[in-house]
Amino acid sequence: MTQAMERRPGADAPEVNGPHKQKRAWPLEFFSTALGKKWVMAVTGLGLMGFVFAHMVGNLKMFLGRSEFDAYAEALRDLLHPIAPHGFVLWLLRIGLIVMFGLHILSAYQLTRMNHRARPTRYQSPRDYIAASFAARTMRWSGIIVGLYILFHLADLTWGWANPDYVSGAAYDNLVASLSRWPVAIIYIVGNIALGIHLFHGGWSMFQSLGLNSPRYNGARRGFAAGFAILVAGINCLFPIMVLTGVVS
Repeated sequence: MTQAMERRPGADAPEVNGPHKQKRAWPLEFFSTALGKKWVMAVTGLGLMGFVFAHMVGNLKMFLGRSEFDAYAEALRDLLHPIAPHGFVLWLLRIGLIVMFGLHILSAYQLTRMNHRARPTRYQSPRDYIAASFAARTMRWSGIIVGLYILFHLADLTWGWANPDYVSGAAYDNLVASLSRWPVAIIYIVGNIALGIHLFHGGWSMFQSLGLNSPRYNGARRGFAAGFAILVAGINCLFPIMVLTGVVS
């Protein structure tokens, strides 16, 4: 006697849920969350703060004269030379800064979009509105100004496009020639004031993003953020003022 072959129930039925999506790598999965974006903003912000501080300290060589400043600029290009080719390490540092800057901007943009979707209504109490809008609007516009300032700074003293007196390798003379022009000096001062504002709010919120937001630390957080911002912006603004007044020439 022939018997029909038994089939499992639903063996020929199509899958309802379809194939499972392949899980992304942990760093991408973490970055897709609000917490991950906050961490990326905080870590890249910390790295960029370290860079602006080191850049400021290096530029203090300007007060030691042409030979010291030019030697400092050449030493940056000769990092790990002759183990690495001339300028290789400097370009690695530049690429790292570009990546950090890009991730910082991307995280800020995506966090803003996520916050807007999470709070479709824009109502806030008057007190909360003043505090929240000041921080958000200041960070947004100061960030844009700082970004434009960095592009001008590169065009002025790295690429030489914005400096008619630019001579490749003459770091001190290029700096003095550029900052001797009033419009350029004003751009540097305004750019560094915006940088100081951005550093203050960034330095304050960075610790909160990393989970260090206890009221016990708020005084220290505010003191650090204010002190760091004033130090960096103040000394950076001092450079064009010293050149304009003839102290550095």
